Amino acid sequence: MGALLRSEPVASDPSNPTCADPVRVMIVDDSLTVRTVFTRMIGLETDMEIVATSNTAESGLSELASVTADVMLLDLEMPGMGGLEALPKIMEVAPETKVLVISSLTADGAEATVKALSLGAADTMLKPRPGGFNDDYKSTLLGKIRALKGIAPDANSASPAIKGFGKPPQIVAIGASTGGIHALNLFLAQVPKNFDLPILVTQHLPPSFIPVFAQQMEMAAKRPAILADEGVRIERGKIYIAPGHGHMVVRKSGGFHTLGLAYHPVKSGCMPSVDPMFDTLAEAYDGHVAGVLLSGMGRDGSDGAQSIVSAGGTIFAQNAETCAVWGMPRAVTELGQAAAVLPPAELADELLASAGADAWR
Repeated sequence: MGALLRSEPVASDPSNPTCADPVRVMIVDDSLTVRTVFTRMIGLETDMEIVATSNTAESGLSELASVTADVMLLDLEMPGMGGLEALPKIMEVAPETKVLVISSLTADGAEATVKALSLGAADTMLKPRPGGFNDDYKSTLLGKIRALKGIAPDANSASPAIKGFGKPPQIVAIGASTGGIHALNLFLAQVPKNFDLPILVTQHLPPSFIPVFAQQMEMAAKRPAILADEGVRIERGKIYIAPGHGHMVVRKSGGFHTLGLAYHPVKSGCMPSVDPMFDTLAEAYDGHVAGVLLSGMGRDGSDGAQSIVSAGGTIFAQNAETCAVWGMPRAVTELGQAAAVLPPAELADELLASAGADAWR
């Protein structure tokens, strides 16, 4: 259908679909048609309720003074203040509200959406073309809303981080999904420019967003950002970004490490997936890998993390309290694969501390 995000499958499977604690949803969009369609989709669900609808960001902010929303569907392109300008104010007055950005298909829409995600919006849905509000779109939308509401995890219920630091890393690989762009910015801001190891990033995003995302990562990481492609040689001091249409994989040949692309289905259903990146890195670098899993739903990355740990590498995971969705980091934490479970900036500090002198220039 074109408008549906293919990066990460979402199942409409609420953990506790009862009317006693419904997901409270606010819709902020200047289109009456969109507000009506979303209201109908959500209103039919017994575990959800619409608490407010607004046609401007200003009125949405006013509504937050009298209602509590678990999830806000926010259009970015509206008259007046607009969603992007309003986002920091929304997060200030309603820090517990998870914002699901409704993005247009234009290049400007992609740039605004990636900016919103970097500021702390939790996730995005592409606004479909006319006729695109079909059952697939509805299922994905409802799944994202339920995932963002989530069940508040008990940070003490997970298995403790029992793995120590492994072999000194020669490369850093980061996997992220829902809420991950904000976490990535916080993590990379803590990494100084003279930390010279190459950094690989697989972020679940639709292909049209990846060029804008790569530009943002270049600024955040303070180093050149390169889109992964077949035969690209991995070099120190650079950051490499998985494209939206294929898995980023790593090969060793002739004494050099190079990138490749793979397109095979994976257990998580994600494209791109973190698992192939982690799996191939573990082998190509003989375990001299630091793997990082940031905010995201599902379990993508946990199988690849086991490959890294088994080869002698180290896994770092974002903690529950700072995740938009504690899914991917939770999986490796509960499996006892993580050496540290912390907020993004503190994870970066731990990574820097674990790296040897060869990581710096």
